[in-house]
Amino acid sequence: MKHSTAFYEREYNARAAIPDHARIFSRWAEQSAATRRRRACLIDLPYGDTSGEKVDLFPARGAAAPLLVFIHGGYWRSLDKSDFAWIAPPFVAEGVAVAFLNYGLAPKTPMEEIVRQVLHGIAWLYRRADRYDFDPQRIFVSGHSAGGHLTAMAMAALWPVLGDDLPADLVRGGLSISGLYDLAPLVHAPFVNGDLQLTVERAARLSPALLPAATGAPLYTAVGALESAEFRRQNALIGTQWPANFKRDIPMPGCNHLTVCDELALPDSALFQAAMELVRTRC
Repeated sequence: MKHSTAFYEREYNARAAIPDHARIFSRWAEQSAATRRRRACLIDLPYGDTSGEKVDLFPARGAAAPLLVFIHGGYWRSLDKSDFAWIAPPFVAEGVAVAFLNYGLAPKTPMEEIVRQVLHGIAWLYRRADRYDFDPQRIFVSGHSAGGHLTAMAMAALWPVLGDDLPADLVRGGLSISGLYDLAPLVHAPFVNGDLQLTVERAARLSPALLPAATGAPLYTAVGALESAEFRRQNALIGTQWPANFKRDIPMPGCNHLTVCDELALPDSALFQAAMELVRTRC
């Protein structure tokens, strides 16, 4: 069912619904800069030829740690991996290496190419597990908003088609936070589709809810209780469409579209505990 343009603006323009969003983004940037100064990390490792194809890696102590790959949001057109380094410390403290993956941004980079870059970045990490001392058989993916979409696309990827050396179960599980899985509504959202240039056909091809998961790897989901009805619908949709993968949804009371992401870095939060449950999965 097609709604009015005002409906899509209200339901999907998350920043407009959060008056202090600029303050939150500024806080994230400051926390990330402090984290990169104080913590051992490898910055801007190139996994491809373009300026957007870079990854930051926060290694964990000890050999063969699990790896959590985090993919940032921003409607595929804004933000940067460098804004999210603050997520890494509590995971590293628990023996989990964390990689922050960048990708080219729309409108310069089409969404199909964004997906390709993300998959290439994850494959690049898999092939360098020995060099960076993490376990290639325990790679997990998490993402927020547009990054939640890309997390699901990674779980739907046919890895052996992308490389003969890549196992079908390269991604052992995912945690998607406030993700978008049915992109059809964005075709009718001028505030974002001016950059994305999605058609009905392209939106269908790029919607994880319309694709099968590639393996039975577990998927955890979360969405803020204060988010719009459409973001909450999207969150429920992937669990319905991927019943063999869906592990559980983590309730996030009192959280909006941005503050829900903050919870991932709080060791006592339900979201962090779910992420740790995920990376401890033995498939």
